[in-house]
Amino acid sequence: MPLEHSAFKLTHLFSLPGRAAVPSSRSSRGCLRLYRGGWGQPPSREKSNKTQNALVLLERLLTVFIAVTLVLAVSGCGREDGETEVLRVSHPLEPTHPIHLTMVHFAEQLDKHSNESMSVEIYPGSQLGNARESIELLQIGSMDLTVASAAVLEGFVPEFKVFGLPYLFTDSKTRLEILNGALGTEILESALPVRLRGMAYFDAGSRSFYTKEAVVNTPADLVGQKVRVMNSPMAIAAMRALGASPTPISWGELYTALQQGVVDAAENNPPSLLTSRHYEITPYFSLDEHTSIPDVFIISETSWQRLSSEQQGWVLAAAREAALFQQALWATAEVEALEKLKEAGITIHYPDKQPFVEAVASLYQTFAEDEPELFPLVERIRNYKQ
Repeated sequence: MPLEHSAFKLTHLFSLPGRAAVPSSRSSRGCLRLYRGGWGQPPSREKSNKTQNALVLLERLLTVFIAVTLVLAVSGCGREDGETEVLRVSHPLEPTHPIHLTMVHFAEQLDKHSNESMSVEIYPGSQLGNARESIELLQIGSMDLTVASAAVLEGFVPEFKVFGLPYLFTDSKTRLEILNGALGTEILESALPVRLRGMAYFDAGSRSFYTKEAVVNTPADLVGQKVRVMNSPMAIAAMRALGASPTPISWGELYTALQQGVVDAAENNPPSLLTSRHYEITPYFSLDEHTSIPDVFIISETSWQRLSSEQQGWVLAAAREAALFQQALWATAEVEALEKLKEAGITIHYPDKQPFVEAVASLYQTFAEDEPELFPLVERIRNYKQ
């Protein structure tokens, strides 16, 4: 789909504020309507570390409790004939990130397919909880849609573990062919037993290291480095194989963790490094591209079953169109992000990948021994013929 059809131009990719916040209101039947604004800024804290950690945990629990309460209140409101069917989507990224722009595009396509009888409310920046919490909301039917990394989904659906293996795909073209084809669909459908329905993959590029103190040339440069990773056994295993000390931290807390020295480095793709502004603290970016873990667009099976077959068709069509839009948008976003990072004074380094490939090679044998039922998926991906 041509990108100019979107309301958002690529020239504004990293400057758009996203959809404007709208105040909460009540429908004619008294149903609470949520809004796209944040929950407010946390109060300043000048406490001991123990007290500060307790306050942070209490604040997060309170935020999730409020989110669940509000969403349940909305879910419990019936709809009169002719009312718009509202789907709510939560994701952890910033309003300038390609994923958020893709959610806006999805909303526009669903509006068009349904002749304005369905609409989407978007909650970026982990407003309703982090990635794992959002998935759990989908499982109990309190949230309709989310976009989550396959690395997070592996904690719910074992099949998604395969994407965490380093250097799994030979190139980006092959990766997208696999994800958009029958094998990708097979993995998406494996989420159904846990009340999740995978609709499409979004390209998340490849993950590379960004560091505070020095550029990463070889795995030896990672020894002793505390590297933030997603809360994923596969990601933790990969970091250990490379010699780093993996430290799981949620995405929304990473900027502060880098700033305060909780971790020395992190790993992600160029657009995420840019839009998160982590580059303000980590001036070195080494493109070793050790993993290529896709994002997954999922809908609650509870939400799916409440829709009519016609509505299900509209949602699926809009999701597939959004995936094609996102994959094209991502290719441009990566190039633009690298240029903007260079302009910001970030050192971009292209290390020899072979030492990294060799350092993680043993993970495949370990995976075959630990996950014998899943290893055939790995072999099918690695043996894929275009």
